[in-house]
Amino acid sequence: MSKKMLGDMMRQAQKMQQEVLRAQEEAKKKTAEATAGGGMVTVVASGAGEIVSINIEKDVVNPDDVEMLQDLIIAATNEAIKRAQELVNEEMSKLTGGLNLPGLGDLGNLLGK
Repeated sequence: MSKKMLGDMMRQAQKMQQEVLRAQEEAKKKTAEATAGGGMVTVVASGAGEIVSINIEKDVVNPDDVEMLQDLIIAATNEAIKRAQELVNEEMSKLTGGLNLPGLGDLGNLLGK
């Protein structure tokens, strides 16, 4: 392999790395929303896997049935995180042209975990 070819490959790899980093940062800024209990609990999660907001309708707050509210919060939170992860995976898929490159579409890797 010639030095020119090697240099070209290195430049392409660096460019791809920069594009991946940019895409990761953009994906972290996006949000996904999920609801539970017919919209009684709404949770918004970021592409970084963080909960951005939780909205609970007053009608679902029943001091005699706290367990139901807890279940709704858990369900909405899990779904919002799942949707946020799918959003990140879609962004990485766009960048890689659908190739399944290890680590690029994994939310844990994006978060450094």
